[in-house]
Order: sequence, then structure tokens, then C-alpha cells
Amino acid sequence: MLAKKNARKKNAKKKGAKKKGSIVFKARHFFLSPFYAIWWMTKRMPAWLKWPSRLGLSAGVVAGSLAVFVSIVYYIVASTYDLDEVVTMPARTEILDRDGNILKNSKGQEVGYLHGKNRRIVSYDEVSPYFVDALIAREDARFREHGAVDLRAFGRVAFRFITRGKLEGGGTISMQLARNSYRLKRRGESFPRGVHRKILETFIAVRIESRFSKNEILEHYMNRIFWGGSIQGIEVASKTYFNKKAEDLTLSEAAVLAGIIRAPNAFSPLRFLDKAQVERDTVLERMVHYGFIEKSVADEIRATKLTIPAAADRLTQGSYALDAIRRDLERILEEENIRDGGLIITTTLDPNLQELTEKTVEKRLRHVENYPGYRHQKRSAWDGEGDPQYLQGAVVVIENNTGAVLALVGGRNASESQYNRALQGGRPVGSIFKPFIYLAAFKNGLSPRASISDAQILPGEITGAPRSWSPKNSDEKYYRSVSVFRALTDSRNTSSIRVAEKAGLDDIIEVARVSGFNVDKIDRVPSSYLGSWGAPVETVASAYSIFPNGGQRFRPYYIQSIKDRKGNILWENGPIPYRATEAGPAWDVSRILEQTNKIGTGRAIRSKYGFRKPSAGKTGTSNDYKDAWYAGYTSSLSCAVWVGLDTPAPILKGGYGSTLALPIWVDIMKSADPLGYKSDAISPATAELVTPDTPDQLPLNPNLRQDEIRDALPLDQ
Repeated sequence: MLAKKNARKKNAKKKGAKKKGSIVFKARHFFLSPFYAIWWMTKRMPAWLKWPSRLGLSAGVVAGSLAVFVSIVYYIVASTYDLDEVVTMPARTEILDRDGNILKNSKGQEVGYLHGKNRRIVSYDEVSPYFVDALIAREDARFREHGAVDLRAFGRVAFRFITRGKLEGGGTISMQLARNSYRLKRRGESFPRGVHRKILETFIAVRIESRFSKNEILEHYMNRIFWGGSIQGIEVASKTYFNKKAEDLTLSEAAVLAGIIRAPNAFSPLRFLDKAQVERDTVLERMVHYGFIEKSVADEIRATKLTIPAAADRLTQGSYALDAIRRDLERILEEENIRDGGLIITTTLDPNLQELTEKTVEKRLRHVENYPGYRHQKRSAWDGEGDPQYLQGAVVVIENNTGAVLALVGGRNASESQYNRALQGGRPVGSIFKPFIYLAAFKNGLSPRASISDAQILPGEITGAPRSWSPKNSDEKYYRSVSVFRALTDSRNTSSIRVAEKAGLDDIIEVARVSGFNVDKIDRVPSSYLGSWGAPVETVASAYSIFPNGGQRFRPYYIQSIKDRKGNILWENGPIPYRATEAGPAWDVSRILEQTNKIGTGRAIRSKYGFRKPSAGKTGTSNDYKDAWYAGYTSSLSCAVWVGLDTPAPILKGGYGSTLALPIWVDIMKSADPLGYKSDAISPATAELVTPDTPDQLPLNPNLRQDEIRDALPLDQ
């Protein structure tokens, strides 16, 4: 009986095992059935063909299965994106001054918007058919023929990725709309991030194509296109560049706007008219190729020179300060974050000082235009055609103990000329570089009380100079010897060159570097001692701040904080200090520069313009009076001023820095004192600061990219 009972138990176990195994068996055979089919289909093949066929077909099954799986996953992910976002346009970004108010220009006009205030949403029917055709020809020639993906273009992208390792191009207009609507693209993305983005773009584009018509897709895309600066959307671009509605664009104008989309700042017709014309002609060629226009029509347009309406008639947001803020913003955030807007950006700009600085520059330069002997174009006589050729000025005011930029002027009118002279280019600095020569000499042990020859430079006297090099003193007077102190206060050229010879060219260039100058611009020749090379006004103002700071320098900055639309802080900035030089030599130079404003080249500050508060600085004039400079400081502020013409030419005879630039500086400092930027006694700063030399020593957002960290390093030139 016991044996029979055990036998029944054993049989029951076997039946259970068989039942369980049958489920596994069925599942296994279900998944393997394609491979069984391949095996059966190929079993009668010759041996040499059988195994290659089995391997190839099996690989195809695996790849196909994987593709189906990936497609399902990405379709699910794409379904989480709200398509209403495609219709919703970017929110307004507000630029605030340091008091928390919308940034304004000197005329009281609000300019503190990157998006929103001037945005104009237009329908498909309110856009010139010329632009629609030009856009399609330039961006996606088969747009109306394919769905979300252009398989031909996809094949080209895949080939380039395999052969070159680059994932670029091939995006349809629907895919670009997906990318612009959801911030999918990231700067510097690489494999696998780039592949992931492309696939996600594709599946979102599929959903876009299923919901919107082709014309609706074009409408949403045209209202989102970014044309540089604060220009977003076809209506704003048309108004900005051609002073007309989008529906009134001519074929030539439409081709320009379509052509510059891929690099709007590099091809801007406001700055690079020739480059914009090349892009226009390229678009016209594509329109001929794809049958949108006849060749004769394109040839007729290409034969005409591109012209842009007068700047005064355009829709612009005229502010050089806003341009500087936008530059810093692009260093901090991704382009897509900026485009989408909804940000609140608090800047360092003092609204009262900014307004006074703008008005001062205009007032003083109008006065210069009425000087006897002034022969150049006056601003009042400019007819709005071409680039203005009237006298320009630039100013940067920096807070000594933080590096915060309180005011910036890059020219007389940003709507008439977008060239920002405070930040771009750089004009010969002349004698304002001399203090840095003396700084290098004092670091090497030269005493301010020492005597130095002020005689004419003899042939072969200066190391590295041609025998014929014989610079003159501006008053053409020469002395057997002068004190080093007096050589700087009176800006003596010949004695300053001999001070430079004692300091050494290598040490002078090193001092220039730690002071923030771009030493790549400095030729390693003795003529550089006299400032024959150029530097932006911002750089000069920042460099001069090391003297009242006792050898410390703070990286200049414009943005205090950035918040998103919910009030969350995305970025917070603050002073980034470092020691550029020892306090002693910096203070020796500072004491001399203070005397320069009392008894030297800057004495008109007190005697003529009545500013008797403690101050220090240096005038500068380039050869033939082409550039006039004044750079100086009080205990609170450092400020650099430049006056000149965009096309270098003598401003007027006797147009020294003390005549043209210094009065602007005085007016600004007089205005700053009542605003709370006191001009107290200038005393040496003795606090020692360690130069932060690694990213983790810097007070930076930990989520920053490495290139942003490098940008924030103190030695930023």
C-alpha cells in the first residue's frame, strides 16, 4: 500500500512539472518561432549559402525586433509632451536694473525685454508667399511631400554619422518645430545624447504632423524662428530689418530672412550686409532648383545690391547696455532657455547713473562737434543712410569693490549703430597704458623717487627697436633728467620708454595680462610701450580698478541673478576677486596718478571743471589725435572713457584725451557722488586675496558646464 501511495505522489509531481514546463515551452517557442522559420526555410540550401543566410536573417529579426521595441518606448515618451506647447509662444523675459525696475534708456523708453513686448504673432495668411517658398526651399524642400521624416534626408544623416561621426542636418520643419517648442537640443551634445534627441524629435514630429495641417505647422514655426538678439518671429524680423509687415516682403527680402536663419548674428544685414547678400543669393538658387521661381527672376535680383532701410525707421530696442547683458546671458544659459523666455534677470546697472552717463556722452560730443576746426559729419546732419560717420564715445563705469558694471555706453545711439564700442574691437590705448609700465618697474625695484633721463631717444638705445625709432614728447621739450614720479604725472614719452626698458618687455606684458588686457593684441616691440595696440573700454576700466583696490581686481559682471517664471533661482553671481599684483607697487602707481589729477596731465579736472574730490587717473591720445582717452577712479568707482571716429581719423587738432574724454569722466563722477558713490580719500587696500585657480574654488552654480566655468575664471582675457 505504501509503495502505491508513493508512486501516486511521484506521478502527481511529474504531471505538475509537465504542466509548468509546457508554459515555458510555449513561451520559448513563441519567441524563437521566427528563428525556427528561418531554420526551416534554409535547410535545403547548399551548405555554403545556408549559414550566411541564417545569420543574416537572424540578425535582421533581432534588429527589427529592437527597432519595434525602441519605437514603442519613444512613442510613449513622445506622448508625454503637451502639443499645446507648440502653439504657445515663448514668454517675455524681463531685464531689471539693480533697483528691480524694467531697464530703460536715457529717453525713458523701456528696453528691458528680450521677448514679448514687441512680439507679433501672425497667421499663415499674413505672411508673404515669397517668404513661405523661400523658407521651404532653404530649410525643407520636400516639406509638402513627406510626413514628419524625410527618408532621403534621413539616409544622408545616417551616412554622415557613420562616416564622420557627426549628427547634423536632416531635420524637417516639423522636427525643428518640435525642437524649438520643447528645448530638446543642447549645446555641445554628442553621442548618445544627440541620437536620443533626434529620435525623440522624430516621434514628437509624428504627433505634430497628425494634429496640425502643413500650413499650421509653417505658421507655428515662422512665429518661433529666432533671428538674433531679441528678434523672434517673422513679423518682428520683417519690421526690424525692412520696416514692413511680413505680408509685404518682396522676394529679395524674403530670401534674406530665410538665408540668415542658420546664423542670424553672423549674417545680420544690420552689420554684415555683404554676407547677408550672399545668403540671399544662395536661397534664390535653391528656389530656382526646386521650381519655386524662374531663373531669370533670380538672376535679376542677384544683379541688384542688397539695401536696408535707415536704422531710425526700424523696430529696434536701442540699448548698448542690453547688448552687454545679452552677451553675458549667452555665456550662462543655453540658447533654448533664452529663446523660450519667461526669465527675470536682475542686473548690476544703476538706472540713474546709466541715464546720466548716456546724456553726458551725447551732450559733450555735441559740444565737440561745434569746436572750431571740427570737420567731420555731425550727428544732426546724418541722413540715416549707411553707417553713421559722426563722432562716437564709449564709457564703462565699474564698482571698485565688486566688479559690478553700473553703467555702460557703447555709442551715441544703439538704434543708429549697433556696434558696441564699449565691448567690441579696441582702439589704440595710447598713454593710458603707461601706469602699467610703471607698475612693472616698481615690482622690479625701481623707486618713484629715482631719476630718469628725459632726453631724446638715441639710435640703438632701446633694445629691440629699429635704429630709426625716435619717439617724441608731446610738448617737444626734453630734459637731462626727471623723477620717475614726474615722468608719469606729466606723461613724458622718452623717460617712460626708459622706465619700460628697466622693467623689461616680458614683465610688462605679464603685468598687462594679470590686469586683464588681451596680450595677444600686444606686439612684442618697444612701440607697444606707448599703447600702439588696442583694447575695449570695458577692459581698460577693469584694469584701472587694480590701483584703488591695492592690486586686487574683480571680474566685471552685469547679471546679479536669473530666475525662471516660477521664481526659482537659476543663477546667482557675485564678486570674483583675485590678486593681480602686490599692494605696494599698485599703491605707488595710485599715489602718482592722484597727483596727475592735481598737477599733471589731468589737472583740468580741478582747475577747469571744478571736481575737487579725491580722484586719480590718466589721459591718453593716439597718434594724430585719432583716439582720446581718459581712465581714472575715485574711492568707489573706476571709469574709462573713449572718444573717436569709427573710421580712424584725426578728430581735430589738439584733440587730446584731456580735451575730449576727460570732461565726460568729470561729469559722470560729479553725478555719481550724490547717488551714493562717494569720492573719499583713496587709501591702499591691504587685504590679501588668493587667486582662485580651480573651478571648485569659485562661487559658481555647480550645474554649470565646463565652458561656463572657464568663462567665470578671473583671468578672462
